[in-house]
Amino acid sequence: MSLLSELVDLLSLERLEVNLFRGRSQDLGWGAVFGGQVLGQALSAAQQTVPAERAVHSLHAYFLRAGDPSRQILYEVDRIRDGRSFTTRRVVAIQGGQAIFSLGASFQVEEPGFEHQDPMPEIPGPDGLESHLARTRRIADRLPRSIRPWAVAERPIETRPVDPADPLAPEPRKPEQAVWYRADGQLPDDPIIHRCLLAYASDFHLLVTALLPHEVSLVTPGLQVASLDHAMWFHAPCRMDEWLVFVMESPFSGGARGLVRGRFYTREGRLVATVAQEGLMRRWPEA
Repeated sequence: MSLLSELVDLLSLERLEVNLFRGRSQDLGWGAVFGGQVLGQALSAAQQTVPAERAVHSLHAYFLRAGDPSRQILYEVDRIRDGRSFTTRRVVAIQGGQAIFSLGASFQVEEPGFEHQDPMPEIPGPDGLESHLARTRRIADRLPRSIRPWAVAERPIETRPVDPADPLAPEPRKPEQAVWYRADGQLPDDPIIHRCLLAYASDFHLLVTALLPHEVSLVTPGLQVASLDHAMWFHAPCRMDEWLVFVMESPFSGGARGLVRGRFYTREGRLVATVAQEGLMRRWPEA
């Protein structure tokens, strides 16, 4: 089974009770559960308690504790409200008797309305760009041994940065970047799968954007980086097995935290989702 097929299977979850689900984890070699996986699974759990014709339009989440990829995760859904147009759900992810993640999500029936969007910036397309994985593997022998396993591991989502920074020799630059995303294989047509995978992928690369002005990277000794909270608004349907570009910017960092905003566009320039995340950015003194 490919990593992508395995991920799609993991996102489907096992239903234990009416509002209780169990999920397994995909170990990407980080020593902890990838935050995007818990985000995608929690959204899947909430969606399974909502009529299929009501699609998620927003979610707000908090990463509370690191998850253990060797242990199962329970997802408990609270059916907050079922209205005529909107449905609200709250989900808590539990591992070892402790909450590791919480999510609130709102779903809406499809209806027409006023339309406008920010235009897509002028960005080179994905064709001819080197993937993040290929680039990392080229410099693997120069990376710290402790991070090589996860740095060079296969991913279910291929990413291609437009103007990649050098993690081994970071120079100060504007806190902005654009990265093309696409699932590493063909996906079913079910729109719920694509929305959950988009939520999963939205946790990649965000906090790196906030590091760009500070001459550090994820391989800098003593650097601690972790997602704290995550908000996402879904504007239009999209397919994760077709190229999307994630345009990111960081308006602020301070107090050992960084804030990043991002927008997903299709190749045709349609805005399909907006994301915001605050994360921990702490540098410990070197021993």
